[in-house]
Order: sequence, then structure tokens, then C-alpha cells
Amino acid sequence: MDLKKIGELIYNLRTDKNLTQKQLAEKMNISDKAISKWERGQGCPDISLLKDLSAIFGVSIESILSGEIIKNNLVGGNMNKIKFYVCKNCNNLITSIQEATISCCGNIIEPLEAKKCDDEHNLIIENIEDELFITSKHDMKKEHYISFVAYVKGERAIIVKQYPEWNMEFRLSKQGKGRLYFYCTNDGLFYQNI
Repeated sequence: MDLKKIGELIYNLRTDKNLTQKQLAEKMNISDKAISKWERGQGCPDISLLKDLSAIFGVSIESILSGEIIKNNLVGGNMNKIKFYVCKNCNNLITSIQEATISCCGNIIEPLEAKKCDDEHNLIIENIEDELFITSKHDMKKEHYISFVAYVKGERAIIVKQYPEWNMEFRLSKQGKGRLYFYCTNDGLFYQNI
């Protein structure tokens, strides 16, 4: 750990929030001398204080300990670059269109790699008037089901949540060519072009 970098980051974050050392110290129930020590690179916040410091500044604990906040370059919001993250513990779904560090239930989650659909994992798409009627013969049991389906096209992503023991069927308005992503709780993420 580079104490100087951590100190500079804490100083910059504190001044960005228009807080004095004393005000920050009061929020954390510590002395302003501790804040001064950190900012001069002569000490580091105790591990028990990192969660509060992270919450006050709105940055991750990892950023505080590394002494830097890495910002992504603006990519213009192209949804074709969407990444899906699913927590293995609670099935929480999170998406991003840039690199991101995602965590849930105390674990860092890696983006899912989409595989081309196979015979077992295939959505049935029917044209009905100005809509697409999407169904699947996939099992929808509590221990094995399709958790979500996402229609992705350039400037938009539409996500439809699915639940175990429900029929896997829904309608989407026709949007032109795009890609359907769908997540099987046992076998991972698949895609199918439409």
C-alpha cells in the first residue's frame, strides 16, 4: 500500500465533498488528527473505518486502499457491448456497458460469457401482428430455469424477468434485428439472433 497515494485520495475526496478534516472526523467519530495523519501519508485508516469512509465518499474500499479511482472512458452507451453479471448466491442480475467491478453477497462477480444457443437452450420466436411472441420448452423448475431474457439492439436493452414454475412466454414489440440473451440457472448465458 502506498500511504502517500491513499492520503492524497482521501484529501481529494474530502475536499470534493466540501468537508473539513474536523467535519469528516465527526462523521466517523474519530479525531481530526487521524484525518490529518492519513492525508499526510503517515498512516492509513484502520480496517474498521474503511466501510464508513467508503460510504461517506461514495467510493469502493478497494479504491481507497489502492489510492486511486479508475474511471472508464466514455463509450457512448452502445448497448451491444452490454455485460451481464449474475450473483451465484441470490441470483441478482446486474448489467453494464463498460468494464466494471461488480460485487454482490460479498463476492466479486465476473461478467458472463454468452454461448450460441443449442437445441436444449433455444427460444421459439413467433411473429404475431406487430409483436414477437417468445416461448421456450426449457424446464422451469426451482432448481433449473431461465432466469431472464434480454432483447438487445444498439441503443436499447429490454430485460424480461422469468420465474421458476411459470410458463416461459412473453411478448415484445418488433424492434428489428437484434440479439436475445437468456440465462439458464444451470448452464449459463446464451444468445440467439433475431
